[in-house]
Amino acid sequence: MTIDTRPPGGTGASAPTTIHLSGEINLFTSAALRRQLLNELDHSSSLLILDLSQVTFCDAGGLAVLIGIQRRARAQGITLALTAPRPYMSRLLRLTGLDRSLRVAA
Repeated sequence: MTIDTRPPGGTGASAPTTIHLSGEINLFTSAALRRQLLNELDHSSSLLILDLSQVTFCDAGGLAVLIGIQRRARAQGITLALTAPRPYMSRLLRLTGLDRSLRVAA
């Protein structure tokens, strides 16, 4: 799992923070991903975008990380949005019903 963060691009506090994820989100990478995303939440604007376009695999642990980060973000007044999921990831989100609780953009 690789994380590439793009800080808010604008000068206003409302500019989104974008995090580009790549590789696998699984049992071996979930804990580190959770720590990094929690750290990013502390420095995020009102919108945190997770770009999933390069995520090749995600297991139940990875989904749990996304749900936990969404809950923490919401508690901090931050909106979490997932963007550009590959067909595999879109299907996984749809089958688990998470596409209804997580904000997903194509």
